[in-house]
Amino acid sequence: MKDLTMDIVGHLAKALGIEEVEIREIFENGIQMMRMNYYPACPEPEKVNGLTNHSDPTALTILLQLNEQQGLQIRKDEIWVPVKPLPNAFIVNVGDILEIITNGTYRSVEHRATVNSEKERLSFATFYSPREDAVIGPSPCLITEQTPPQFKSIRVDQYFKDFFARKLEGKSNRDNMKIEHPN
Repeated sequence: MKDLTMDIVGHLAKALGIEEVEIREIFENGIQMMRMNYYPACPEPEKVNGLTNHSDPTALTILLQLNEQQGLQIRKDEIWVPVKPLPNAFIVNVGDILEIITNGTYRSVEHRATVNSEKERLSFATFYSPREDAVIGPSPCLITEQTPPQFKSIRVDQYFKDFFARKLEGKSNRDNMKIEHPN
């Protein structure tokens, strides 16, 4: 999965003109985390959250919905849109770190998990981030007078300390990283 993630991140960066060496320096020996998700059937699904709305703090998330049970939703134009599972297919989500590195060109995906009244839902997620001592911030090649930095730079270990100190809600950690520019 690490190789697949690095290929995807590399191609996304290359499309924006970010040098491969810059991406390699940030992501080489990065952090990979995996999580198994189990959402049991619930007789009253409208009364519970499977997982509250949030964006992933990592760079990239690769998700496999194991039993093809619908439950993942993404927010698009303030509307929750269900993601229909496809057999043997991965779902790839851009996370907050990739949004920061690309200075907002690629946007992290706000999503949530819902439960089903009839059937359990199982998924397997892999998250990938830069190594803890790396510094993340907008890539210098994307900063110009016309496109100033939209995010602060920070060490990855401090970034995650800040993330885990906050409530899992929307894009609160990403928003905390934004730089306010006068109009």
